[in-house]
Amino acid sequence: MSDKISHTMADDAPISTAKHPNMDAMLIGRTVTINRPREDLYAYWRDLRNLPNFMENVRAIRVIDDRLSRWTVAAPAGQTVEWDSIIVEDEPGRLIAWKSSQDADILNSGRIEFRDSPAGRGTEVTATILYDPPAGAAGKLVAKLFQKEPNIQARRELRRFKQLMETGEVSTAKPPHAAPRAE
Repeated sequence: MSDKISHTMADDAPISTAKHPNMDAMLIGRTVTINRPREDLYAYWRDLRNLPNFMENVRAIRVIDDRLSRWTVAAPAGQTVEWDSIIVEDEPGRLIAWKSSQDADILNSGRIEFRDSPAGRGTEVTATILYDPPAGAAGKLVAKLFQKEPNIQARRELRRFKQLMETGEVSTAKPPHAAPRAE
């Protein structure tokens, strides 16, 4: 592997968030402003069992203890991947940082930061994620084709988090399962 780290966004995601410095990794940074107090947003996110409510590809999160959890995530071609995630930094109301265990199928790390909006309109939530795509560039291309690539997902998931926190629901174009379908 090369010693290259790609920075895919010009957000305020510092390259220094790299937890796996010697891999061919992708660094993603996204920020969204949510019209809610940062303490509320932090509390919702910190209860990891809430994350599948807006993270489309997260199938399950089993909380093992205050710092360790087991994630099951949808992958391309109907597959799933699992890994253990360890919270390495936790500042209530301000940030949560994690890294995957060293034996994870997809090495990843990142942080979610909650800052009062300078405009006084709620909270800026910044997600910074560093991941090593399985099978390198080929794996990243396949993931992109199936819309499961973390850069695409980060944007969508922060948008869904904003919807859920501001309106109480995530909007979707899909009709509810019980809705009658026109024939």
